Amino acid sequence: MHSWSAPDVPALPGHGARVHLFDSTARVLVPTRGTEEPATLYVCGITPYDATHLGHANTYTAFDLLVRAWRDAGRDVRYVQNVTDVDDPLLERATATGVDWRELAASQIELFRGDMTALRVVPPEHYIGAVESMETVVGAVEGMLGAGTAYRVPLTPEEAAVAGDDLGDVYADTSVDPFFGVGAHLDHAAMVDVFGENGGDPGRPGKRQALDPLLWRRTRAGEPDWDGGTLGRGRPGWHIECACIARCHLGPVVEVQGGGRDLVFPHHEMSESHLRSLTGEPAPVLLHVHAGMVGYHGEKMSKSRGNLVLVSRLLADGADPMAVRLVLLAHHYRTDWEYTDDDLAVATARLGRWREAMHGSGPSAEELLDDVRRALAADLDAPAALAAVDAWVDRALDGDGDGDGDAASDGDASAPAGADGPDLARRAVDALLGVAV
Repeated sequence: MHSWSAPDVPALPGHGARVHLFDSTARVLVPTRGTEEPATLYVCGITPYDATHLGHANTYTAFDLLVRAWRDAGRDVRYVQNVTDVDDPLLERATATGVDWRELAASQIELFRGDMTALRVVPPEHYIGAVESMETVVGAVEGMLGAGTAYRVPLTPEEAAVAGDDLGDVYADTSVDPFFGVGAHLDHAAMVDVFGENGGDPGRPGKRQALDPLLWRRTRAGEPDWDGGTLGRGRPGWHIECACIARCHLGPVVEVQGGGRDLVFPHHEMSESHLRSLTGEPAPVLLHVHAGMVGYHGEKMSKSRGNLVLVSRLLADGADPMAVRLVLLAHHYRTDWEYTDDDLAVATARLGRWREAMHGSGPSAEELLDDVRRALAADLDAPAALAAVDAWVDRALDGDGDGDGDAASDGDASAPAGADGPDLARRAVDALLGVAV
């Protein structure tokens, strides 16, 4: 599966500092690895049954900042994002709307690509769908059965009749993982409740433990299915897809596993548990990084509630995509916040001031570059970076540095990479914050 067009990222003089991130499991700020090792990032992608809303955009913009900061620090970045292009919510929406599930998925994936391109999000190196990963998933689940970390749960007579045999569904055995549940910071009863609220089946008869997740679902009437080899025809569970895609494209250890905070449990907890089974690594994920939730009209923005502010709708109504990006960057990625129409108005005004200042004459921007780099290295503190840019813009618009002779203020691409003033400011906010002015 192809991703989307990569934005041009201007070159900057020097390098940024090592990035520190807040780990959701340890609940402390942790340094990422140095330049001697590649940076590996796995971010959970969309389930394509509806358009990109600001909650999605908030998450993917946050990890875009990480990719930009890592590359600016001189690291080789290997970034993978999945697409859950077959899952219950997608199938349910397709049935409700009378659209073939494949057509629905394809249309929403294409819309997502367009939104990410407009927001100038750097695309992943590998953009992988669940459907194209079936062979990998089947091999992994067969291996887990052979290793005793998975087991079969019998089908009902009616289900077995549809499947054509009695092989049963396959579940992971969480009791063999001594680390399972550590990252959730929830007691057992709370985990069972959250699991049930997020697509799990804690009460399924035949399971060994309530929290055991589905690995392979056998054929059911009216559902798409694939060749599962010795597993029988069916389709994969949600969590094993991400584990397999991460292992296949990033190896046994992922430096950062990311997504929205609503994925901490069960999804990330369970996919990491699968990685432990598949790789033998006790800590296959080094850092767990999660973005906050975006609300609208008093509740978390979500497809199920229908309180969505769609990126595509904002753009169709005339919003500048860079103003939309500034709306997102105005909030620290880990915070929860609520969108209002005033946010876009404020961001649009800010963007206008930036453009005015960076296409005129102004003071040196070397300190600005240092300030933005320092902010991003400290847990991707975009609001602090924006404040630094605002301070430089105020000086420029007040006439501080007029006539300082910026060699590239007219956009001359032949000017030295370290050229001072508005050109450097313009390139810094473009390269590090993803805002083209």
